[in-house]
Amino acid sequence: MLNDAIIAVAAFLAGVINSIAGGGTLLSFPALLWIGRPAVIANATNTVAIWPGSFAGVIGFRHDIAKLQRWLFWLMIPSLLGGATGAVVLLHTTERTFERIVPLLILGATVLLAAQELLTRKFTVLAQSHQNPTAGWVTFVFVFQFLVGVYGGYFGAGMGILMLAALGLIGLADLHQMNGLKNLFAICINGVAAIYFAIQGAVVWRDVVIMAVASIIGGFAGARLAHYFGRKFVRGVVVTIGLVMTVALAIRAGT
Repeated sequence: MLNDAIIAVAAFLAGVINSIAGGGTLLSFPALLWIGRPAVIANATNTVAIWPGSFAGVIGFRHDIAKLQRWLFWLMIPSLLGGATGAVVLLHTTERTFERIVPLLILGATVLLAAQELLTRKFTVLAQSHQNPTAGWVTFVFVFQFLVGVYGGYFGAGMGILMLAALGLIGLADLHQMNGLKNLFAICINGVAAIYFAIQGAVVWRDVVIMAVASIIGGFAGARLAHYFGRKFVRGVVVTIGLVMTVALAIRAGT
């Protein structure tokens, strides 16, 4: 019961944070580690648990993405292929190796979250200078999206920031349209990974149900709390938590 309460609270807070600033995985994934789940199993379980949240994001931005050029939806293909590749690589990574990699992954995601506003501004400038991207630019973005998919299928925290970067590189500047596509691609990446994890028996379903319900409730609560706390405050809290988790898990991996 205590373990259930821990992951429920972590998932609820992750839902709140994702709806305001992003980065909720930096709470939900470590929570699974601290209740004793093996690192690979914790990562796979967390991926399945957060998957439903992306559907809500697509529904919320459905009118925005309906206005986009049809060819942009072809980026779902590298998303699916990348997500599948990352998931396979994860389950072929030894537990000890993944435990050693985890602090670096969390640190990288934390740095991405800390620099999110700066990156967004930079890519907005790039988007404005590439309103008519060349074939080479588009090819690069397809490859980049595949690599983002690999990362997402393998770990995933900070994946959304990388996808916004990719979309900025091909000239998108409307943040609502970019967020809508980001959630659509997240469904592809996390969905194919989740299916693979489930088939391979790498998921703790009790944890999935508890976390999925709690994160959805947190998402609705986050929308109401956003006006009180704001993205900047929440991002600062998550970055601090991410840094603490990096140190704590690095110590744990070394013991």
